[in-house]
Amino acid sequence: MVVAVASSADAFSCVGVALYGAHAVADHWVQTNGQATRKGHRAPEGVHACLAHVASYTVVTAAVVALVWHLFQLPITPAGFITGQAISAATHYWADRRFPLKALAEALGKGEYYEAGGAYQLDQSWHLGWLLVTAIVTAAL
Repeated sequence: MVVAVASSADAFSCVGVALYGAHAVADHWVQTNGQATRKGHRAPEGVHACLAHVASYTVVTAAVVALVWHLFQLPITPAGFITGQAISAATHYWADRRFPLKALAEALGKGEYYEAGGAYQLDQSWHLGWLLVTAIVTAAL
């Protein structure tokens, strides 16, 4: 079997798809009910719930990206991998504390939409936007 040499564009494509799938699984199936219901609390329990969620989320995304990196022999550097995962984890934590994302929505004139059922869509679009950045950084560094 002949293995083609992968490019940075290949890495970006593979990592992007991998992150999208890993995100869906980690954010909806791996996250516990306790994490989901408590991560937005302002008390220390909210911090702990969100940190636990982001830790399990990052284990899933890192494992999936590492798998495609290995399987497809992608030209990803350790620095790209680590930096991408750090960006994903930090931005995920920020949004999942809930009140920062709500404040951003309000500042951008989307507070009414957020309150009227748009919170989930704004949360998910935030995550997906940052996964795009994560894929770019992972492939480019």
